[in-house]
Amino acid sequence: MLSQRTRYTIRALQHLADHYGEGPIQLTQIADAQNIPAKFLTVILSEMSRAGLVATLRGKDGGYWLALAPVDISYGDIVRLTRGSLALVPCASRFAHETCKNCLEESKCRLRELMLRVRDETAHVLDGITLADPIALENAPH
Repeated sequence: MLSQRTRYTIRALQHLADHYGEGPIQLTQIADAQNIPAKFLTVILSEMSRAGLVATLRGKDGGYWLALAPVDISYGDIVRLTRGSLALVPCASRFAHETCKNCLEESKCRLRELMLRVRDETAHVLDGITLADPIALENAPH
């Protein structure tokens, strides 16, 4: 399950992608439009700035914007930055692998094998979709 932090981050970056090339977007505009608490959004955007995805300018005419083109930011990148891994269990993580406690030996664990497949399929989907890709709302009027 995605954390609230990850969901807020995705929504904030989607908002910045929607306004890419328009200059700095004020924090209050993002917070109001995406229903994200301003204090939490400040932390999120600072983290994304340190990761190189967001740029910022202080002052009256300041705000936030994507430091990279939306096409260069995949949803997989965002989830990994906020969650640390796409894996659902620690033993299936590619970069943060940990042996599961109270489990079978990894070479004999069918659950791990299943979770490796889930991780790889999830990575395939999330790494193949960028902030530039349109995502239609299923229930939106056509």
